[in-house]
Amino acid sequence: MSERCYHCHLPITGEPKFFAEIEGVQQPMCCPGCQAVATAIAASGLDNYYQYRTQPAQQAEDNLQLTAEGSVLLAEYQLYDRDDLQSSFTRTLSDNNRETKLLIEGITCSACVWLLEHHLSQLEGVESVSVNLTQHTATLTWNPEETKISELMAAVLFVGYKAHPWRQEKQTALLEQENRRFIRQLAVAGIGAMQVMMYAIALYAGGMQDMEVEYRDFIRWISALIATPVVFYAARPFFSAAWRDLKNLHPGMDVPVSLAIGGAYVASIWGTIVGSADVYFDSVSMFTFFLLTGRYLEMRARHKTSHSSRSLHQLLPESCFKVKDDGSCERVPPADLQPGDKIRVLPGDSIPADGSIIHGTSSINESALTGEHLPVVRRPGDTVTAGTINTENALDIRVTQVGQSTRLSAIARLLEQAQSDKPAIARMADRIASYFVSAVLIFAVAIYVFWYQTKPDDAFWIVLSVLVATCPCALSLATPTALTVVTGYLQSKGFLISHGHVLEGLPQVTHVIFDKTGTLTRGELNIREMKIINAEMDKQALLDIAAALESHSEHPIAKAFPSSTLEVKDVRNITAQGLEGKIGDNIWRIGKPSFASPNTTATLPDIDTTWLMLSCNQQPQAWFGMDDTIRPEAAGVISKLQKRGLKVDLLSGDNLGVVNRVAGELNIDSSRGMASPDDKLDYVRQLQETGARVLMVGDGINDIPVLAGADISVAMNTASDLACTHADALLMAGDLNRLLDAFDKAVQTNRIIHENTVWAICYNLLALPLAAMGLLAPWMAAIGMSASSLVVVGNALRLSNTKRENGKRVITSTTEVEKPTNSIGTDGAVEKGTG
Repeated sequence: MSERCYHCHLPITGEPKFFAEIEGVQQPMCCPGCQAVATAIAASGLDNYYQYRTQPAQQAEDNLQLTAEGSVLLAEYQLYDRDDLQSSFTRTLSDNNRETKLLIEGITCSACVWLLEHHLSQLEGVESVSVNLTQHTATLTWNPEETKISELMAAVLFVGYKAHPWRQEKQTALLEQENRRFIRQLAVAGIGAMQVMMYAIALYAGGMQDMEVEYRDFIRWISALIATPVVFYAARPFFSAAWRDLKNLHPGMDVPVSLAIGGAYVASIWGTIVGSADVYFDSVSMFTFFLLTGRYLEMRARHKTSHSSRSLHQLLPESCFKVKDDGSCERVPPADLQPGDKIRVLPGDSIPADGSIIHGTSSINESALTGEHLPVVRRPGDTVTAGTINTENALDIRVTQVGQSTRLSAIARLLEQAQSDKPAIARMADRIASYFVSAVLIFAVAIYVFWYQTKPDDAFWIVLSVLVATCPCALSLATPTALTVVTGYLQSKGFLISHGHVLEGLPQVTHVIFDKTGTLTRGELNIREMKIINAEMDKQALLDIAAALESHSEHPIAKAFPSSTLEVKDVRNITAQGLEGKIGDNIWRIGKPSFASPNTTATLPDIDTTWLMLSCNQQPQAWFGMDDTIRPEAAGVISKLQKRGLKVDLLSGDNLGVVNRVAGELNIDSSRGMASPDDKLDYVRQLQETGARVLMVGDGINDIPVLAGADISVAMNTASDLACTHADALLMAGDLNRLLDAFDKAVQTNRIIHENTVWAICYNLLALPLAAMGLLAPWMAAIGMSASSLVVVGNALRLSNTKRENGKRVITSTTEVEKPTNSIGTDGAVEKGTG
């Protein structure tokens, strides 16, 4: 019986001639190709691939002629088909699709983004693809029943890039590797350019003084020797990217640059061999150096502007204390935590996962997530977020969410989504840049033909200048750089943008509509008064029943009720109406009177308070009067919005008396109460039909339809998870002043994007005729193109500046107000304490 190849399982005829050591055992191989790939897999520490693979690997010689490195990557990719290995960079969505974040090596410009997005979006099972130029990441939504993650990662490899599962440490390592590589290439190009220019000066001087041919040729060969590593090492990224773009039939900005560098080098070598009049070693070295200098500075700006989202992931601690069943603690990495685990967070430590406090009261610093620098007090029962810092006392916390499910990860995803989401002007710039490269190549051919017939000696260097000067780097950088800078800046201030059209659309807004509870008010409701309807029922018993029902709600009203130990079955949450549940043999309801007791005509105790009715089998039992406080900054924000010429409306589901009272206090002219989710959506659509552009600010589940229907939607930091996912932006700090910051930055961002785009187009329109007329030397064109890109990047970086008024930096903050505790007196009124 013949043996089989350990790698591909093909039969081996006769005695095996090739072996590879896998996990300390010499395994038979059918051919040198399989031996090389298996050895490379083992050398990379991926021996466990052979334990977990579900089918044999392809024979190495048939594996699409990939290199050994490529085969190793494919073997590694297959490991990630396991669910446990996917968990660190993949999450399952509500529709059972999966969302995966990958690091992509090899991205250089917007053409790379276009290629990857279009290539991956055509694959079976892929729902959406978003590639982030700034962070070199790709976010994919895909159906696991139709494709595997290994197939998606392999598809990235086949178009010339390398995909890795996203991890913070891996991204940091890749950025550092990119920086070191750039510095080495820049050093080679810089030293080479200086040395070649020394010999070029000698050649120019010798040309004017009739230098002897043998000395001229000697200096040329020395120049060629110095320029060769510049071309083949320092300029290699240009050639690699250009070849990849041409193979994929999508010429990018590296194509004309590579043609210029490669063409000038080849022509110079030929001229050195045959002794022709001109060589261009100095131009080749100089514009390689200038191009690399420009790209290096762009890269540094990109690394700086992407720091905000990367720093979010650095908020998690390296390890944490997990409390075991016997009460002792063991130190474990956060990745080992599971929902339900109990952890202990000491003062000064970061919280490693989302959870609920079991024991202890402490102040939590949430500034990295919300932009609010004052610590907030958290007590037993309160929720805490991964990445925040415990500043005072030790806390015991029950873990509720870990890994990709935490709020910290959700914020990071929203931030990256905003940075990669392209507004219309960015998509237009990408299309222009793509067509522009093709047009430049055609134009360069025409210029060469013209000058070759007119002045043959100058034709070549003029074409070089045209190719270098008109590279559309600045045009492609105009929008992504500005968006990355401003989204990172606003996130640090507590305003998180999740969709790119927010910055484009805010300056066009005509109406701002606010919800009331939790938006214009703090949403920290208190039971102001309780009135008994059924005198036979005990007051405390009714309060316990109401609290038990409300414990199943995420609405801010539910937080006003104390905890309850009563068991409620078959709970139903009727949006914008109330809650229903079964306690014992009775059906209890709490909510609007028309819901709690539909067959009874109820008269509210008064119209200036929000009243909830509690009913048993649809028979009224008690009234609960709810009170809320208006946010201290609300009046000032509304006044400033109105001074900008915006129409401000109040749209709430509360009773009309309460809504009118709040509108009067805040000087809002238009208000509507008792509005259902459909009423809110209809109101917004009526405004939109008249040409209005609507911004909606809300926080509840009942706001989801109107948040989705508005032109731009903003959710408060207290909003439900569903409301957050349907909103275009999130006020993480809970401070309405951040809304004004967003309006200011949106205007500034649109202005800078238009400035950058106009500058890039005007530069190319100016440089092209000058280069075509022979007025720009190749090195001048390289300086101009690099300078144009740096002007765009520098202009975009202005968006990170803090706004100043009267020469002083503006700093706004809100103070923490502790939530009062309530107790209901014997007369039904509420006694307020300080807790």
